[in-house]
Amino acid sequence: MSVKLLYGEETYLLETKLKKIKKDFGELIKGINFIQIDDTNIQEIIDDIETPAFGYEKKLIIAKETGLFKKEKKNAKGQDLILNKVIDKVANYINENIDLIEGAVELIFVEESVEKNSLYKAIEEHGEIIAFPLLKLPALIQNIQKICAAYKVKIDNEVAKYFVETCGTNMQDLINEIRKLIEYVGTNGIITSKDIDLLSIKQIDSVIFDLTDNLGKKDVGKAMNVLNDLIYEKEPIQKILIVLYNHFKKLYITKISEKYKKDLAKSMNLKPNQLFLTNKYKMQSRYFSEEEIKKIMEELINLDSNYKLGLIDINIGLESILCRYCS
Repeated sequence: MSVKLLYGEETYLLETKLKKIKKDFGELIKGINFIQIDDTNIQEIIDDIETPAFGYEKKLIIAKETGLFKKEKKNAKGQDLILNKVIDKVANYINENIDLIEGAVELIFVEESVEKNSLYKAIEEHGEIIAFPLLKLPALIQNIQKICAAYKVKIDNEVAKYFVETCGTNMQDLINEIRKLIEYVGTNGIITSKDIDLLSIKQIDSVIFDLTDNLGKKDVGKAMNVLNDLIYEKEPIQKILIVLYNHFKKLYITKISEKYKKDLAKSMNLKPNQLFLTNKYKMQSRYFSEEEIKKIMEELINLDSNYKLGLIDINIGLESILCRYCS
């Protein structure tokens, strides 16, 4: 297929596919047989298709984040009207000139998200559409284990799951972190949870889970250590406050969802690759009553307000909230 649409939030796998397309195409000379299109020059795409690749059999055109896959607006004006016209123009061109395109061009559209407008339908009919959705936990674990196996390193399912919970669900971040662990344990080594704690950069959401666990267990020492570690790692205290508030908001949603037997994943608007978090939130919410969670959220809101008014030091205020709920 000479016309392709690659889209999705799993950017690592999408970019890997794009690199393979470029490699398989062969020698690329920018401006001759390789053209890059974005939202600033998308109106030139038809001219680029029709201009010969002088000295080369075919031309590779990559149109990335063009805005052409938005839903066409009815009664559009201004820029929206211009965009609608470009969408229809490109769609009609593909429909009417697919034989020309297939003989002279590899046309690749790349987007993070798409809507099924006229251009989408034209590519669906005449080309190929490849989606790269965010990977769910089992697929993330499988990919991590494959990478480790390629270097003759072992990581079991539970440790791989802990690794994802600790480092997040972005595949590129996971690859960067697993490389450090592979080098650390060496050939025929086994990656453990202790290795992950020692070497991996934890996502702040994962650290907040740890902090809240200690808060629920009334362990003031460990709760303060987690907070101080975040500050030492130069996480802005305002960001810590916001993430902590949002975390308790999710615990509150968990309480309400369980109380009224609602679907927690829908209530929290979790992405498919975040569904494994529902059990973590359910388990952690049991440390607190509904009223306690509401009270902590109120105190965090008041701290933010008083800090902005200059009435309290935000570090001292946050520490006092943690100590109060550990006592």
